[in-house]
Amino acid sequence: MNMSALLRKPLPSSKRLYATISSGKSLKGKGPVLSLEHFVQRGRALSLWRSIVRAIRQIPPSDTRVEMRTYARGEFERNKFIHDLGHIRYLISTGKTEFDSMKRYLEQNVM
Repeated sequence: MNMSALLRKPLPSSKRLYATISSGKSLKGKGPVLSLEHFVQRGRALSLWRSIVRAIRQIPPSDTRVEMRTYARGEFERNKFIHDLGHIRYLISTGKTEFDSMKRYLEQNVM
């Protein structure tokens, strides 16, 4: 079979891939497609979470360590269904402020 015959041969319908505008439906069952701004804010929230977890790991094993992690996780879980960008920005900003004050407290009293 020559090359031009291969190019003309249609692919089975299950293998057709089209570059189309997203309809907002989920990709591979992972949820709706995020806007660019939602994607950026999600990254900022994940970065804040990782920073908090790293800081908590530096606390010697104690009730304080368990309480800090429980509190942080509870706050993230409680707000995970917020979709308003203004509210998300506010929560991240407030979370960073609380985290900074927590770090200062821990540096002075626990570590």
